[in-house]
Amino acid sequence: GQIRYSIPEEMKKGSVIGNIAQDLGLDLKRLRSGRARIATGENIQYTELKTDKGILVVNERIDREKLCGDVTPCSFSIEVILENPIELHRITVEVLDINDHAPVFPNKDKPVQFEISESAAIGVQFPLQSADDMDVGQNALQNYILSPNENFILKQQTNPDGSKYVEMVLQKPLDRERHPHLSLKLIAVDGGTPQRSGTVDIDVSVLDANDNPPAFNQSVYKASLMENAIIGTKIMTVNATDADSGTNGLITYSLSKMKGGAAGNIYY
Repeated sequence: GQIRYSIPEEMKKGSVIGNIAQDLGLDLKRLRSGRARIATGENIQYTELKTDKGILVVNERIDREKLCGDVTPCSFSIEVILENPIELHRITVEVLDINDHAPVFPNKDKPVQFEISESAAIGVQFPLQSADDMDVGQNALQNYILSPNENFILKQQTNPDGSKYVEMVLQKPLDRERHPHLSLKLIAVDGGTPQRSGTVDIDVSVLDANDNPPAFNQSVYKASLMENAIIGTKIMTVNATDADSGTNGLITYSLSKMKGGAAGNIYY
């Protein structure tokens, strides 16, 4: 005969898989007199036959991910052998996935770092690393979420093999003068119950663009000067600032030419 059972992975040792005496129509006396035993052909004896009760129980830890990886459905087969006369009964045990793994980013302890110019165009895309989830089906990775922010949205793509990857898309211009650094989180979630998730940090350093002109601290400067003032007399001090950084924020001063020639020099 042949029977099939379905069990969740990670059942405790001694948990009942099925009543093979009942399901195969065998008498308990026949199990004992026929010296019923299990043949697996494998080194690991996942199951044990209790001939006194006619039941098949878990003997070793059954880890679906170790047994089958990402192959579905996942199952293993055993043979129940009886003697006098010889009987062979094939039993297939399907191992169902439980949500015992969370999505994990390969470098979850190391932030993903970007250096992006504040002049970057709207719509530019930045690829993000993908997470891995050892579970399958609904328990596997289902979605990505980007922490709320003003500048970026998440665009999810699907590879030909069905795996998912995401890109961060600029939807609002960056402004280094307001926010020189952005700290975001990328969250990967599965579809199991309870839902599991994994997180990786994203650090964005906003690079300066020359988008701010120098500005004087006054719109008009006024000064009085005696006509007999000697050359080198200080007339006034002016001051301008630039919100940009680096060379974009360096300021030099000059005077426009006046009728009658230069009226003075600038020292700074």
